[in-house]
Amino acid sequence: MFKYIKNDLPASIVVFFVALPLCLGIALASGAPLFSGLIAGIIGGILVGSISGSKIGVSGPAAGLAAVVLTAIGTLGGYENFLVSVVLGGFIQLIFGFLKAGIIGYYFPSSVIKGMLTGIGIIIILKQIPHFFGYDADPEGDFAFFQVDGENTFSEIINTINNISLGSTLIGVIGLGILLLWSSILSKKGKIFQLVQGPLVAVVAGIIYFFVTASNSKFGISASHLVNVPVPDNLDSFIGQFSFPNFSAITNPDIWVIAFTIALVASLETLLCVEATDKLDPHKNVTPTNRELLAQGTGNIISGLIGGLPITQVIVRSSANIQSGGRSKMSAIIHGFFLLISVILIPTLLNKIPLSVLAAILLTVGYKLAKPALFKKMYELGWKQFIPFTVTVLGIVFIDLLYGIGLGLLVGIIVILMKSYQNSHFLHIEDKSNGKHKIKMTLAEEVTFFNKGAILKELDSLPRDTFLEINLMTTRYLDHDIIEILDDFTFKAKERNIDIKLVSKRGIIENPSSFIEFFELRPKSSISLS
Repeated sequence: MFKYIKNDLPASIVVFFVALPLCLGIALASGAPLFSGLIAGIIGGILVGSISGSKIGVSGPAAGLAAVVLTAIGTLGGYENFLVSVVLGGFIQLIFGFLKAGIIGYYFPSSVIKGMLTGIGIIIILKQIPHFFGYDADPEGDFAFFQVDGENTFSEIINTINNISLGSTLIGVIGLGILLLWSSILSKKGKIFQLVQGPLVAVVAGIIYFFVTASNSKFGISASHLVNVPVPDNLDSFIGQFSFPNFSAITNPDIWVIAFTIALVASLETLLCVEATDKLDPHKNVTPTNRELLAQGTGNIISGLIGGLPITQVIVRSSANIQSGGRSKMSAIIHGFFLLISVILIPTLLNKIPLSVLAAILLTVGYKLAKPALFKKMYELGWKQFIPFTVTVLGIVFIDLLYGIGLGLLVGIIVILMKSYQNSHFLHIEDKSNGKHKIKMTLAEEVTFFNKGAILKELDSLPRDTFLEINLMTTRYLDHDIIEILDDFTFKAKERNIDIKLVSKRGIIENPSSFIEFFELRPKSSISLS
């Protein structure tokens, strides 16, 4: 596990600085105690990271569940009641894992997964612009288009124009300059610049800037523009930040409905993130998806038991890990320990970090996910790839993550149906022979009910006095719906003086009276011709 520690340690620092504001912001957007987001981040890093089979995935509280949590807390009458749903949701995820439901993640088209990564990159950039300029009305981690503060993504940016904080903007620009200098020049100059990551230097610069300008009313940074980690007075107050589930509410049907909702949404987000991170991984590791569901379920059980938010694998932290050179699960585990140690030992120091510096770090993460060159590449791949990709991006930016993915998947399915409709058969028309057109129809390798419309259209358009050869030699699977169409056509063919020759691995037959009888099929069945 320590083989790649020289890669994992610097990466874990970057992931820590990305995760810290998101853990707090997602808790705030969820209407939950701030400490609950940190608990989920710690459990997601240490526990889930240890159990998971993913080498570069990072887990923690998910922005996609913030709206669910916010509604659920109100519906269930309190946070302690909601925690029961989190625990039950974890057990349901364990069941999903044992039932090997992880295979679902492999059924999402590549264009949709790439659209998800790009859409998240764009939304990160758009959401961080206000924080970069010191306007923090909307909490970090609120990635939905319609925000918890009543604004939307673009109106929030417009509002920023009249609410720019000079001090936050200045250190944000300095931090961004450090990050760009580090990644483009200094990282190539020596090993010290690879070991000490640019985000760490930017954060240290931000803390120094805060102390230097603390008494300056023009260039100083107010507390509202800084990280806000809960600071306990003593051990008792620290322990008092933990919440525990009220299991006496387990008989409430709403508890179970929300538990299933958490399990389904968290599992889907995790599987999509696994697919996406495996695509981003330069070393092309393959994550065992069923094991991942078991790890996430275990994490949610423990998180719920001690007052944490629901956990999923999350693409923002995972992509930051990959971009920073993380090689093994140690980077995720170490980042969890950093969260734990820092909230215990140095919460006051953490509260001196300007949010604009962390926004600069997230801006670089977002840009690397949504590079303009990717749009050109997807366009060059053709409309079958570009349209689902674009719809996914727009859905994520203008609605939210799951809606965007759902719309992209729907468009991808429509594209598949269209191509299936078009590619069900091949027609070869020859010159007239003995006064009849000779037409050869070769059916595809697999012909299903999706192809009914295309085949029926071709058969109905055949002219009178035609010789039709239907070739099934390469067909391995023929749906009964298609056989019924061919069977019905035998009656029409006699009326239009169309002769039929059927060529298949089962034999050759001239003018079959019944296709169903030829294949000796019962109704509502299909046939394998291989």
